[in-house]
Amino acid sequence: MTEETVNDPTELRIDERIAERYADLSPQERRAADVLLAHLDDLAIYRAAELADLAGVSKATMSRLFRHLGFDDFGEVREHLRGMRSQGVPVTIEGAPSLVTHLEHEIANLQSAMSRLDETRLDTAAQLVADAGRVVVLGLRNSYPVALHLRQQLSQARPGVTLAPQPGQSLSEELLGLEPGDAAVVVGFRRRPDRLDDLLAVLEDAGTPVILLADPTARALAARATIWLECPLTTASAFDSYAAAMSVVAVLADRVLDRVGRGGEDRVTAIDASYRALREIENA
Repeated sequence: MTEETVNDPTELRIDERIAERYADLSPQERRAADVLLAHLDDLAIYRAAELADLAGVSKATMSRLFRHLGFDDFGEVREHLRGMRSQGVPVTIEGAPSLVTHLEHEIANLQSAMSRLDETRLDTAAQLVADAGRVVVLGLRNSYPVALHLRQQLSQARPGVTLAPQPGQSLSEELLGLEPGDAAVVVGFRRRPDRLDDLLAVLEDAGTPVILLADPTARALAARATIWLECPLTTASAFDSYAAAMSVVAVLADRVLDRVGRGGEDRVTAIDASYRALREIENA
């Protein structure tokens, strides 16, 4: 691999390109670059002339900076930012959306998630979780809160549900001993670690059924899963929305409770009685 390939600017985000080339920029270009970094989250809502004014430099200087960073013009910078947003990077493309626009995106995500969650696939996933000896729910980075909520819901329906990774523990410790009679629910939304594919390979080698709950960017990983549950996250805002994911969690947990039957109902009743005895929830 040549030095030119290693430092190919087209393989880097705009902030990484600036960091790599900053020392070679002129003082005016550095001022312009500082403005780009300061407004990275909402860069695309500005015009090139406005950015030049903010930096106190000429439009020609701003154009030179774009070229030094590997862009033909600011239009190409906008396309680059759209690519970053599609990967889950919180970048504002058109400014903060209205509540109506946000609601429209949320409804579209819910409709998309539910349309892909056919009854047969949902029933199979619920049966795997209901019948498993042990259930491990795994969630890393952005996926952890969704995994935490799923584990809390499933533990109402049945015993033997754990969350991984636990604070201070490695994944290897959590996965050790999983067998074909167990089940793993892997929550793998974008901005996930590179090693998720290796984690799925370990579960596959152990013969452990895997339910993969993730956004469309994880389709390449779906082949390693027994059941693939797809949830879109993209919104009109800078940040992803997990409303559809939480809805799928509720549907899956409810279906598991139904599959467990009377034992699940008795467990819910016992847990509720314990909550009240320990005063962990307020009395209605």
